[in-house]
Amino acid sequence: MRSRYSAYCTIAVDYLLDTTHPSTRKYYSNKTIKEWAELCTWQKLEIHEMSPTTVTFSAHFLDENKISSIHREHSTFRLENGTWYFVDGEIA
Repeated sequence: MRSRYSAYCTIAVDYLLDTTHPSTRKYYSNKTIKEWAELCTWQKLEIHEMSPTTVTFSAHFLDENKISSIHREHSTFRLENGTWYFVDGEIA
């Protein structure tokens, strides 16, 4: 989770797609990931709850109008062949 947050901060779109599980990757695009990452000024990540395969977090950022916002999500991850993949997330 922390590496994906860092990837949004640095607009590492390829990393974000590469760490999205192949079964759900089709729902994401380089363009939309890049646009959202570029519009935001990322400020901090808070982890609220974790289990071996889930993370509930808040990502604090300034939106394109420099208004403070929080994206809170409950994400699911899967470990396959030694690599952790983001599977999906629900807005919390």
